[in-house]
Amino acid sequence: MTSTRERQRAAARARLEREMAERATKARKRRQTQAIVGAAAVLVLVVAGTVWLVTSLGGDDKKENTASTAGYSQCAYTEVPKDARSKQIKDVGLPPNQQDNKGTQTLTIDTNLGPITATVNREEVPCTAGSFTHLASKGFFDNTKCHRLVTQGIKVLQCGDPSATGKGWRASDGTGGPSYNMPEENLPTDKRPPYPEGVIAMANSGQPGSTGSQFFIVYGDSQLDPNYTVLGTLTGGMDVVKQVAAAGDDGAFAQQAGGGHPKKEIVINKLTMSDIQGG
Repeated sequence: MTSTRERQRAAARARLEREMAERATKARKRRQTQAIVGAAAVLVLVVAGTVWLVTSLGGDDKKENTASTAGYSQCAYTEVPKDARSKQIKDVGLPPNQQDNKGTQTLTIDTNLGPITATVNREEVPCTAGSFTHLASKGFFDNTKCHRLVTQGIKVLQCGDPSATGKGWRASDGTGGPSYNMPEENLPTDKRPPYPEGVIAMANSGQPGSTGSQFFIVYGDSQLDPNYTVLGTLTGGMDVVKQVAAAGDDGAFAQQAGGGHPKKEIVINKLTMSDIQGG
């Protein structure tokens, strides 16, 4: 028979073996856990690196996309319905809806009395400048007369009516324009006077969004309501305008908007808009 001491030794060996087996199992599980955690950490780093790379590249693309679309304005040129057009309306199509809103242009009016020049800031009037450029490219203003002069109350010479052509003034009642209208821009609501000498501004019918092709040159500070787009500022030719103003008007519009046809005829031989500078 097995002695008591031998049974005790056998039991001790068995306990030791069980403890060693349990330790080995725990060690194996610990190594597996560490391996899983390590793999997960590596995966996290890989994902993080990928996200950073994609984000960085995406950010560059976004900047490029922003740069490619920055510097432009969306313009609302509204076509006049064909059944609402008078014979004084001249159809030369619509300007592009997207217009540059950076840089400047030089407006040059070659008249029978000498040149008149002005600077147009695209940042202030992108849509009006775009319209003017479009009309000029179509010869819209060429061989037309500045049809209205006002010498009392306000001091302006008005031009841009395509029907103001030929001899005399029978064809012009001051209602001509293009086959579209546009909203007003750059209104001088905070300026006093709103229309100082040397400003070129756009005429309209008195209703919002009725700006067309007609414009007026201010040859003396004028207290008009700030409802008319300021297109630009004269850089030359004020002597030409004042020469016309000095001769007076015939009072043809006295009962309506004031003034009349200039007694000293001024004809726009050609009107041009330069390429955009500094855009």
